[in-house]
Amino acid sequence: SMTIRDLARALYSDMGRVSKDMRDEIDNLEATKVYDPFFGTTTSASHMCLIEVDPETYKVEIKRYIVVEDCGRVINPLIADGQAHGGVAQGIGVALMEEVIHDKTGQVLTASLVDYVVPSAVEIPSIDVVHVEAELPGTVGGFRGLGEGGTIGAPACIANAISDALSPLGIEIMEIPATPERLFRLVEAAKAD
Repeated sequence: SMTIRDLARALYSDMGRVSKDMRDEIDNLEATKVYDPFFGTTTSASHMCLIEVDPETYKVEIKRYIVVEDCGRVINPLIADGQAHGGVAQGIGVALMEEVIHDKTGQVLTASLVDYVVPSAVEIPSIDVVHVEAELPGTVGGFRGLGEGGTIGAPACIANAISDALSPLGIEIMEIPATPERLFRLVEAAKAD
């Protein structure tokens, strides 16, 4: 027996050692392995945030953000934290600012970053990340993906926190982004009832 590497070296690099008849029969040397995990490799995550809604401007400020992710075995803690931070930052954009707006004729009104608002470092709070390292059976190396835990959980977490903050008025957030204008309209409608 021999490794694929040794076989490749023997056939392609050390051609003098292999008979000409054998070399003529071999067009290509290929090794294939397919990995299709039964359970998938998506990260599980739980999010919690503390927000404040300014009663005059209706701007939402995230005071504290915590995400607990299970990406399986953490290979590089700094990269893992960065993935979680990036995912949460994207989720904050979805929850509070990012929106494609069309006019009555279907023309996109938010076609550039002048009009399509994305979060900057100012809007992204310090994010506490806790990693739970539960290895999923059937995955290579015991690890999974990482970034999607932030992008999926953050919008729901923030919308629910806003709903909780505005619950004395009977307001539930049913549409995101929860822009100051939308929050103003919801509060005014609740006061009018």
